[in-house]
Amino acid sequence: MMFERFTPEARQAVNHAMAEARRLAHQHTGTEHLLLALLADPDSGTAQALRGIDHAQAAAAIEAAVRRPCHGEELDADLLSTLGIDLDAVREKIEASFGPGSLDRAPFRTRRGALISGRHLTWTPKAKKALELSLREALALKSKEINTIHLLLGLFREGSGLAMRILVEHGLDTDAIAARLRANETP
Repeated sequence: MMFERFTPEARQAVNHAMAEARRLAHQHTGTEHLLLALLADPDSGTAQALRGIDHAQAAAAIEAAVRRPCHGEELDADLLSTLGIDLDAVREKIEASFGPGSLDRAPFRTRRGALISGRHLTWTPKAKKALELSLREALALKSKEINTIHLLLGLFREGSGLAMRILVEHGLDTDAIAARLRANETP
């Protein structure tokens, strides 16, 4: 499997991307979540390479670009309390039975109609492609491991995900950044 080649930092970034998708209550992990993961530590090489955008700015741009799916109207806690229902108590009881965060995302159906729990996140095709391209970047740079710089180069090389749109909208010259990163990664 490709993930065996990932450095601990790159594995952490992939895990952080999935956590970002959950935090934003998105149904898939996309290139935008990988971007957030690469910007999470402002002192990292990837965050330094992406000067011109930080984690907070990227998160705001993602929230503006992505519409949350409608799963019905939000429950009004005050209205429920007038009926004698304590929403916090209900949440605690459900999380005790089904695990923490079980109510954070609603279950959804795949295109084929299969029901997916709200906790499982799949990768979008563009995010998968970016991960595959990070392997190609590592190989092209004669590296035996895939690091976070290779992940960023994979995002750039994929070129059409939400992450790239956000970077371009913030005025980053991804071609120049990629050239600089490749020059610094060459043995």
